[in-house]
Amino acid sequence: MKAALQTYHARMQRVLDHIDRHLDDDLDLDALSSIAAYSKYHFHRQFTATFGLSVHRYVQLARMKRASYLLASSDAQSITDVAMEAGYDAPDAFARAFRQRFKQSPSSFRKSPDWEPWLAAFGPLDDARSKLMQTTFTPDDVTIRDVPTTRVAIIAHRGDPATLGATIQRFICWRKVAGLHPSTSPTFNVWRSERRPASPADYSVDLCVGTNGPIETNGEQVTAGEIPGGRCAVLRVVGHTHNLEPAALHLYRDWLPASGEEARDFPIYCQRLSFFPEVPEHETAADLFLPLK
Repeated sequence: MKAALQTYHARMQRVLDHIDRHLDDDLDLDALSSIAAYSKYHFHRQFTATFGLSVHRYVQLARMKRASYLLASSDAQSITDVAMEAGYDAPDAFARAFRQRFKQSPSSFRKSPDWEPWLAAFGPLDDARSKLMQTTFTPDDVTIRDVPTTRVAIIAHRGDPATLGATIQRFICWRKVAGLHPSTSPTFNVWRSERRPASPADYSVDLCVGTNGPIETNGEQVTAGEIPGGRCAVLRVVGHTHNLEPAALHLYRDWLPASGEEARDFPIYCQRLSFFPEVPEHETAADLFLPLK
């Protein structure tokens, strides 16, 4: 029974990965049911029963999520081009759908995104994906590395995690102006609180970019700091790296007590190795570091 369920989940996971990888293609029922190796007459019902969303709705949301990231993170593409990539034949139809979901026009979102309606709009998509994203880790997935001290520029987020998206956007805009591209300047997150503290006001995370050059604030509250070097337990996470809590739990709850190691007095942190939408969400990667004595 368990093996059959695992096989079923693996087939559905193939469908999600195929959708992420082929958002520009014709993702009709015939194509997706063949990926899952199920009859097209039943596949759409199986998909809806598994994920709580129809295939059409899932694809729509996945395309719109990529479109919103493209708008918020880059001015390289016109709104018309973004609309076409999202599957709309005309920018006005895209604008209507975008405003309906996010309460902003695409041009307004590009200038100043309001992330709370955005988070609410993609709740069903994240819930659907989480049904098959129960990643398990083993002790063999963890390595111990000696890491060097890294000088970083920091934009700190303090307060309700619902507003983290706005801080991330400020961070992205600042580093673009500063010329610190992710391909040449590493990106780190340092968590100084729990992911869900008892009071949302206590949530605390540092958004960091590695740099040895002078730090230009460009009007932002940017501070200089460092991530100290030393021994670290490192766990690589591939796919859907927006939630690293399961990996952190594995390090703290499972690996650390069994290892005989002792944690050092510095918070757990991660280095973002690849980003959506540059790569599909299931190909994003991050290394999680637990500093050790």
